[in-house]
Amino acid sequence: MLKFKSLQFLYNDGENDFLAITSSSVCNERMKLEINTDGDVFSVRITANDEIIIQKLYAEFEYEYSENDKIFLNGYQSWTDSVEHPIDGKMRGISHIPCAISEKYAFSQYGDYNFADYGDNMHGWSYGYIRSGDRYRFIGSLSEETGFTQIITLVGKGLVALKKDCEGVAVNGEWCALKVLLTDGGEHEVFDRYFLELGIRPRTAKPVFGYTSWYNHYQDINESTIKEDLRSLDALTCKADVFQIDDGWQTAVGDWLSVDHDKFPEGMKKIADEISGSGLTPGIWLAPFVCEENSEIFRNNKDWILLDDKLEYVRGGSNWSGFYALDIYNPEVREYIRFAIETIVNEWGYRLLKLDFLYAACIVPRRDKTRGQIMAEAMDFLRECAGDAMILGCGVPLASAFGKVEYCRIGCDVSLDWNDKPHMRLMHRERVSTKNTVLNTVFRRQLDGRAFLNDPDVFLLRPCNNSLSDEQKNCLAEINALMGSVLFTSDNFYDYTEKETKELSKVLKIRNAQIISADLDGDTLTLRFRIGEKKYIKRYNM
Repeated sequence: MLKFKSLQFLYNDGENDFLAITSSSVCNERMKLEINTDGDVFSVRITANDEIIIQKLYAEFEYEYSENDKIFLNGYQSWTDSVEHPIDGKMRGISHIPCAISEKYAFSQYGDYNFADYGDNMHGWSYGYIRSGDRYRFIGSLSEETGFTQIITLVGKGLVALKKDCEGVAVNGEWCALKVLLTDGGEHEVFDRYFLELGIRPRTAKPVFGYTSWYNHYQDINESTIKEDLRSLDALTCKADVFQIDDGWQTAVGDWLSVDHDKFPEGMKKIADEISGSGLTPGIWLAPFVCEENSEIFRNNKDWILLDDKLEYVRGGSNWSGFYALDIYNPEVREYIRFAIETIVNEWGYRLLKLDFLYAACIVPRRDKTRGQIMAEAMDFLRECAGDAMILGCGVPLASAFGKVEYCRIGCDVSLDWNDKPHMRLMHRERVSTKNTVLNTVFRRQLDGRAFLNDPDVFLLRPCNNSLSDEQKNCLAEINALMGSVLFTSDNFYDYTEKETKELSKVLKIRNAQIISADLDGDTLTLRFRIGEKKYIKRYNM
């Protein structure tokens, strides 16, 4: 088990810095810090009599690592690579990338590179575990809405550290600084306990099978391509549930009420009606917290763009024409997002919203709010806007989405190849990679049915328009079916031969399997699962 060692707490009262290194509660005329252990829940609560500025909150726990231990530390957001590592594993940041390239493509904005510790130690966010065989030593934050919790494994020192992402936040009154479940047991035991302590249940939703346009056409969609792919579902011998239109229907990212009428001359409601008329749920993609440089919003509403502490516009990344984060606390921004979503849901008729690039809301903290507070409030706002429409969250720090979305992406984007070109593998941890998203599906499998229903991204079985081998295509489809609840593809089913049709039939039959274990040894992934009374072992080359 983990044994509490010490806590470092640094704050400023407006004139002086104060540092406390302690293993017990402390109190002075400005504030009280209470450390409490209640069973296997460890907590730190701060009460400030006057405003103080938090600079650091860092706790260390003693842990005796074994050379055969496996360590899992949840990545910052949906796309961040998140796998089990041996105790000497490494996580690469972006410091090795030339500054000119990193800045041009804004790599730092996609992940935690501006505020996390990259170096000799591995780290993650919100939850993680150290696994010895089938025994899990679990660490899970119960207070991410007050600020994200970084989990750091310091193997050489025999320590596990917890660091709150709270630098620069002002506290006046009571603040839950840390609240963490530290427990051990079997896989299902510790994850069930975690979500019981969180008081979170997934929203009512069912597993779905369907189509999304992105990985066949990307932004090159129009009424003709969408209708053709919709008709291709007639070639299926099984029933699909959802047909989702992805990026490319709007004139620019951010201009959500400006439909590209060259592509969709009859508008988006007409398409939604046709999808519904086919007995499918209409879905649509948007990224509500960002706008690209070529958008009307960026040209005409620059006061809507989020500013950093240097009063510069906050970039979200390099997609499209380059894009920027919107200030979700600007009343005009909130009203615009609300009106756009209500129009898409209530007037156009889309019942599933794929909401993407959500991390942009919390790229920079505020003086009165941590990134974790901002992201929690942003997700509450989206839930309110969507009403009873279903949300598929994407590009989001996962703990902020627990219990608030029906479905959530738990990996990066699939590629039309397996693991991209060698030089691209040196890029940021959120890069596009079929291999990485397959592994994320495996090692975030425990969230499925507890936090939300997992979306592992698409499978691709088609014999054209990709360079995946048959083995890789089958691996992707099978793991998505075994461990996800959203089974989407971008295939046009008229492209299928008898071979692809048979594989799809096999994939659909394993959706109700029970996973017994998953182990990654080098490049070999071994899965053990049960279907009914039969047990199976499957090995995949990663």
